[in-house]
Order: sequence, then structure tokens, then C-alpha cells
Amino acid sequence: MTDLTPEREWWTASEIAEAKLPHLPATRKGVELLAKRNSWRCYPHLARRRSGRGGGWEYSWRLFPSMAQRKLLVAITQASQPTNSVEMDRDEAWDWFDRMPDAVKTEAHARLLILQKVEALEPALGKNAAVNAIARIEKPSPRTIWNWFSMVEFVREDDRLPYLAPRHRAAKRKDTKKDMSPEFFDLLKSDYLRSSGPSFSTAYRRATRAAEANGWTYLPEATVRRRFKATVSRETQILARKGVDALKRYYPAQTRDKTALHAMEAVNADFHKFDVFVRWPLMPGEDKPYIGRPQMVAFQDIFSGRILAWRVDQTPNAEAVRLVAGDMLDDYGIPEHILLDNGREFAAKALTGGSPTRYRFKVREDDLPGLFTALGCKIHWATPYSGQSKPIERAFRDMCDNIAKDPRFDGAYTGNRPDAKPEDYGSRAIDLDEFLAVLSEGIEEHNMREGRRSEVAFGRSFAEVFDASYAEAPIKKATEAQRRLWLMGAEGLRGDSKSGQLRFMGNEYWSPWMSEIAGSRVIARFDPAALWDGLHVYSSENEYLGLAQCKLKSGFFDIEEARAHSKARRAWLNAEKTALAAHRRLKASEIGDVLNRIDAPATPNKVEAKVVRPVFRKPDPEPKAKPQPDVDEAQASIVADLASRRPVKEPEESARERFKRALDLERKQQEGGEITKDQQRWLSSYQNTPEYAAERLLWEDFGDAMFR
Repeated sequence: MTDLTPEREWWTASEIAEAKLPHLPATRKGVELLAKRNSWRCYPHLARRRSGRGGGWEYSWRLFPSMAQRKLLVAITQASQPTNSVEMDRDEAWDWFDRMPDAVKTEAHARLLILQKVEALEPALGKNAAVNAIARIEKPSPRTIWNWFSMVEFVREDDRLPYLAPRHRAAKRKDTKKDMSPEFFDLLKSDYLRSSGPSFSTAYRRATRAAEANGWTYLPEATVRRRFKATVSRETQILARKGVDALKRYYPAQTRDKTALHAMEAVNADFHKFDVFVRWPLMPGEDKPYIGRPQMVAFQDIFSGRILAWRVDQTPNAEAVRLVAGDMLDDYGIPEHILLDNGREFAAKALTGGSPTRYRFKVREDDLPGLFTALGCKIHWATPYSGQSKPIERAFRDMCDNIAKDPRFDGAYTGNRPDAKPEDYGSRAIDLDEFLAVLSEGIEEHNMREGRRSEVAFGRSFAEVFDASYAEAPIKKATEAQRRLWLMGAEGLRGDSKSGQLRFMGNEYWSPWMSEIAGSRVIARFDPAALWDGLHVYSSENEYLGLAQCKLKSGFFDIEEARAHSKARRAWLNAEKTALAAHRRLKASEIGDVLNRIDAPATPNKVEAKVVRPVFRKPDPEPKAKPQPDVDEAQASIVADLASRRPVKEPEESARERFKRALDLERKQQEGGEITKDQQRWLSSYQNTPEYAAERLLWEDFGDAMFR
């Protein structure tokens, strides 16, 4: 039936009764009667007389009934297995089974199916016959099937699958990894995890040099590279070699829910620089028109994504922001929240002065309230250098393709990167009027395009979403008095100490009532394109005082919920910084000290040339005497005196003389004499020249006779 044998071959009647095996009596007398009835003693190889005191008979286990034999063999099989699968509880077993690959799960299903077939035949044939029958049909042997039954003994039928899975993956593997010195690994990690970003092979070579000099043990580069990747996370490597900004891009962006908002509840604004060359009209006093990439400032409704207002200027500035804000406020109303970029053009005091969270410029307690602050808008500042914090950046990305690459701008498109310039780069510039017409058309198409897939659009356009919500939302409208806040610029001025007269932009403004503001700070609001029309004067508490007429006209001037996400990202960055500090234990200076203590690699001896090609030169022709001009004796004496003061040029040393000088220095060294450092330096460099090698060969053949 099987090649397995129990540890115990021979049993006495008393021992058989005490074992309480299946289908065997539990008393000595019952065992004796069974042996007599089945004639056990008639088998000379399976029954024998017991040697020793007391005598009696012993019987081989092979005479036992099949069930008793099976129990003995199952005990042997379970003892030979490294672990008992039933020792795991059902939760641990299913959790372990779920983490196994498909090959293990397929094998477990096949084993369970065979056991179920045996159990289906058992009522008709008996279990032993059913096992043998299934074993003849299926692949495993009867002994294997009995082992599988033992693996699920005392296990619920619905929990059999994980206990039938092959257990070779569950056994703990013996650790056969070779070890290396921690000093070597620390040096390699500290060298590799530097912002200069050396290659791993270079850091490994430096670390092995230090290991050989200090007696540290190390492993092959491929093995160390695998250990390094398993020890140091990818995020830690990015933080060390590329910096915090690069690591931030690996943190998932925050998903914001817009369904709780309504139209004009929150807006955001930013500047966008188009990749198109535009020609501005020629202004008075200019020799040539300005040509450059235009800057557009736009306000967008966060709920719907609609572009509410926009304007174009040559550079980002606060006046452009103020004018666009005025367009939005006049057409749609006053928003409750405004998300602004942290640039100077948005943080100007004329716009956000008095905001408690404004951290640009110098903040004073007596700052005059800006446009948005005076209108009661709650100002939010976007995270610097974080485009994902502003929804309008997504709209700008669409405009880069839909507007900047419009065929009407062909030849004026600059490319979105310095290394992505088109072939016709700089071949033409678009007039400002033409650019504004195409831009207006593109923004209108952006707002009206259907098929938007945001959580509030459901296939509608931005304009449809905005209009549907705007019709039902509580919108705050501005009064005529509030219109002055954006139709006029705002400047903190101080009235004259006697008359209260105001001086602004080279002009003088005064009205009879202004004696009341003599020496006081006031707010002046004006039309930036019409300074001669006068100033609307407000007190520092933003109370309207009256109109100041222009008295002296000197010129015309045209004046243009993330907190939780940020906290989680900071915690993530801090954890990666801590992990980096744990790996990078040595500073760059300390790595340099280790390398400085290592002897420099020996310089290999240079190979001397054995074949020398002589060089034959023609003798230099004798210089012809130049005719001397006629000079008198006084001039001749002066020339002779000056010539005597000139340093005498030493004659050039020949190759034979240089070799003789080198030979004398070598002989002096061999005799124990000392030479100077300059002589040693010259001799070392000269010995590596082809001239020395050629002269040395001649001297070895002819000796000192070559110098005669």
C-alpha cells in the first residue's frame, strides 16, 4: 500500500490494547481472541515469540486492520511535515490563501475536487475503496489522497480550501544572504543620496576603495543595488537627489468637491502668458512698436468653470487685475470667496490691502482697505508654485492648444518650451486687434463647448451650468457708490497741512471743502484714463467726503478647503525627510575625509619606445649682416650703454647636453648625493620624453664617448 513504515514494527497484545487503534479491541484479552480467530501466529514473518522476561507473542503492525494501519501511517506523515496546517485559525488561513498566486490556488481547488469525489463514492464503496478508485482515475496516489484528508481533519467543509493549498510558501526560508559592513553601506548611501546626483556605480566604486583601505566587507554591485532599493524607498531617493518640489509631484493631488457651491460663490484668478508674438500699436514718442508675448488676467467661476472676465496687457500688474475685477463685479456681482495667486500683482494694497492673510509687502495696522477687502470678499491665497491649487490653470492648459495654436497665429507661435520651437519661429507677429478678436472667440467657445464631464456639468457647457445656478443663487450686486471702488484707482494720500490740497501724479486737486482734511490721510479714487476729471476722496475709514477738482494739469497718465490636504502633504514630506536623514548618515565633507585617507592609485609605468626615428634637420643659414645706419659717436655710446644693460640671452641647450645633464643627476642620486626639488621635478618630467629614450639607447651602445 505504501513504502512508509511506522517507527514501531512489533506490538504485544497489551500494547495493541493501550494504543486503542480503529477496529482493534481495547483489552488484552480481546486482542488475544482476535489473533487466535485470524490465525496471526500462522504467519512466521509477521508473528514471533517475545524475547525477554515474561515471554509471550509479538505481532507486526502489518497484521492490523486497514484502518488501524492508516492511523499509524497518518501519524508518521504528520510528524514529518514542518507545520500543521490546522494550527492556523480560519481567518489567518483565508488571509494567507488570498495573498497566494493563482498557481497555488489552482492546486488547492484541484485537491478539494478530488476529496469531494471520494466523499461522493464513499457511501457506495466505502472510503478505502473510493480512495483507490479515484486514485486510479486521477493523478495522485492513494497515499497522497489520505494525506490530503489528514490536512483537513477537524476543519469545516467550507474552510478546506486554504488548508489544502501547498504549504511550501508558508515555511520560513533560511536566510542565506551574505552580510556587508554597515560602514560600507552607510558611506555608499550617504554618497548616492546627495543633491548632485552621482550615479550608483560611481558611489559604489568610491565606497569599495574606502572598504579596501579600511578592511570593510562589501558585496558585488548588483547585490548592493538590490539591497539599496529594498532599504531606501523611491520617495526618499527623489527627495535626496531632486528636492522637495520633485517629491511633491508624487503625492496625489487633492480632489475638491464643487457640488456644495453655487455660481459666484467662489472665483479664482491668475495671469497666463500666451505663446504667441503680438505687435502692440505704436505709441506717441516710440520709434518702433512693442512686440512680445501678451499676458492675460482672467477671473473664473469655480463652481461652473466659466471664464467671467479677462483683459490683456504687456506685463502682469495690479491695474490690469483691478480693471478685470471691475468687469466681473459689474456684470455678475460680488463673490463671497476669491482664490488669488500669491504674486505681487494680486497682493497689491490697492486690491487686498487690510486682508489678515496677506503676506506680501510690508503689512501695517493702518493699511488702507483694498478693493476686495472693502467689498467684504473673503480672500484665499493659493500655494506658491502649485498649479493644482487653482482651477483656472486647467482652463489655461486648454487655451494653450485651442487658442495659441490657432491657424491664424501660424508663424507667430513660439512653442511652449525653449527646445520646442517651431520651424517658422519668429517669422511674424500678430497685430493686437487681430489677437484680441481670436482670443475673444476662443474664450467664448471655451465657455459654450458642450460635453463637459465635471461633477456638476453632466455633459452641459460651462455657460449652461453657470446660468442655471446663477438664476437661483443669492447674488450680491454692487451699488453706485461701490462702483467707484473698481472704476477708480485707490491711493493713500495726505492732504496739505494748511489747505488740504492733494498732489497726485504731477497734478494738483483742490475744492473749497478740502480744508477739513488738512494734514489727514485720505483715499483717492479716480479713473486711471482721465485724471483731469478729478478725484473722489474718502476718509481713512472709507467714508466718502467729496470730489476734488483738478486745478493744475501737468500731464495725462494711463494706469493699468486645502488646509487639511496641505497638512497631510507636510506630514508626508517630513516623514520622507526623516527617512532620508536615517539613510544619509555621512555628510559630503565626511565622505571626502574618508577618500582623502586612502592612498591614491599607483600610476602605471609608461611604456618606453624601443624604436626611435631620427630627425635630420638642415643647418640654419647664417644671418646676413644688416646695414647699420650712420650714427655719430654720442649716439653710438648711448646705444652701447643700453646694449650692455640688456640681459644676456643664454644659448639654447641641445638635446645631447640635456641628456648629459640628466645623466649627471642620475649618477649623483646613485652615489647618495642630494639634488634640489626643481632638479628632481625636471628630471622626472624629462625621463618621460621620447628625446630621453632615444639618447638613452645611444648611450647604452656607445657610453660616454657620445659626448666627445
